[in-house]
Amino acid sequence: MGINDNERNDSNPMVVINKLKFTYPGIDGHPPPGSVPLIEDFSLTLNPGDRCLLVGSNGAGKTTILKILGGKHMVEPDMVRVLGRSAFHDTSLTSSGDLAYLGGEWRREVAFAGFDVAIQMDISAEKMLFGVSGVDPQRRAELIKVLDIDLSWRMHKVSDGQRRRVQICMGLLKEFKVLLLDEITVDLDVLARADLLTFLKKECEERGATIIYATHIFDGLENWPSHIVYVAQGKLQLALPMEEVKKMSNLSLMRTVEKWLRKERDEERKRRKERKANGLPEFDRRIDGTRVVNNGWAAGRLNSTVAGQENFVYSSNRVMRQ
Repeated sequence: MGINDNERNDSNPMVVINKLKFTYPGIDGHPPPGSVPLIEDFSLTLNPGDRCLLVGSNGAGKTTILKILGGKHMVEPDMVRVLGRSAFHDTSLTSSGDLAYLGGEWRREVAFAGFDVAIQMDISAEKMLFGVSGVDPQRRAELIKVLDIDLSWRMHKVSDGQRRRVQICMGLLKEFKVLLLDEITVDLDVLARADLLTFLKKECEERGATIIYATHIFDGLENWPSHIVYVAQGKLQLALPMEEVKKMSNLSLMRTVEKWLRKERDEERKRRKERKANGLPEFDRRIDGTRVVNNGWAAGRLNSTVAGQENFVYSSNRVMRQ
């Protein structure tokens, strides 16, 4: 039975973000002095049944927001609440399956081989999917059908899209209350993606689950989200029900988002031009006259990428002097 507006208990929202401020820490565990927050003054509330589409340009902060909501980065407990609990400090949220995060590909570190190596072990899809305990058999069967998974697939022989299907199925086996999706459908074909979105919409309508989905692929999404959230430079630019977004523009969803992003890009180019005309560097995120590429340690590197570390001058990840 679907959840209508009268049945929802909006006094107990599923996700509450209150004036979120976040900066990636340096090697000492604290934000580098003078660094500009990546996420700043971000507030959002989502209720049971909401399907939120998170949009923005590359580097806008979408993945960071999802990871913070997924408890992967520590912030003040009152800044982010999922199901009324701190996403980072209450580990029972993820261990129970109430909060689920799906993002990126299955990766691992292999000694003397490299980092971020795709998982390609010789194991069948059947062994992986039936090896998870405490799963409703009917739900598992439905997901296998929705994602069109062949249980005889061997993980070291399948394509990226087939491996992704198994990954998604594993992540959805247990009933979630809040689901975070970060470009999870990028490897799926049109049919698999459409069937998955239909399944996720049903989860929200019938069980009152809440989903936040960050993507750059808008095919088939016209009638999927209940809300649109637009992020630019780590700040919330717009958060509206889908009906209001449609009233604002007679364009398709993709063209509407494209219009927002083009305006954002033009404004950013204008700011850079003005800074350059005034004798200032185009980018203003600086520390002691040195632009920071990132704030800490890169994967597979023993050297810091933070500026001012003269003994790391020969690092392959060193910052570039202006």
